[in-house]
Amino acid sequence: MKVLLLNGSPHSNGCTYTALCETARALQDGGIQTEIIHLASNDTPGCKGCFACRSLGRCVIDDQVNQIAEKLQNADGMILGSPVYFASPNASFLALLDRLYAAHGHKLRYKPCGCLVSARRAGTTAALDALNKYPLVCEQPLISSCYWCMVHGNTPEEVRNDTEGMEIAYHLGKNMAWLVKALHGVEPPME
Repeated sequence: MKVLLLNGSPHSNGCTYTALCETARALQDGGIQTEIIHLASNDTPGCKGCFACRSLGRCVIDDQVNQIAEKLQNADGMILGSPVYFASPNASFLALLDRLYAAHGHKLRYKPCGCLVSARRAGTTAALDALNKYPLVCEQPLISSCYWCMVHGNTPEEVRNDTEGMEIAYHLGKNMAWLVKALHGVEPPME
């Protein structure tokens, strides 16, 4: 069993990555394999609204979106992690998610998903709400934690010192591991 963690930050080893590592640690402690995928660049183009994906079965812009979708096909769950910019997730990450869910959302149906945000101080609840809407619109079980899935800090060290935030990140992974195992071998509901 495997869970993919998508790091929506342009900083590959920054605050969001630090929190995702704690979530990955909990998953690994629960016997689940993990892979943290860092976005290839910070310039992912947004959805064109061309609807070509409906006939192609993939996004017409052939970049990391389609590559990530392929990896997600074989994963048992996913975690979306993003820094908070102006009370919202990173715009490039939102562009990626818009295209991922437009072109491949039907393939993600019933795949458990958790969301996690990282901020220096504020804007976390608005950003978390924006991320949560992606799995909710595609009938993905949304994984919760012991509190709102957010960490605070301006540096990775500050995030590691956010004891409550790291506990929340860990519980997110623990809850994901439990549900992935509980669903293993269970057929999804019929249409």
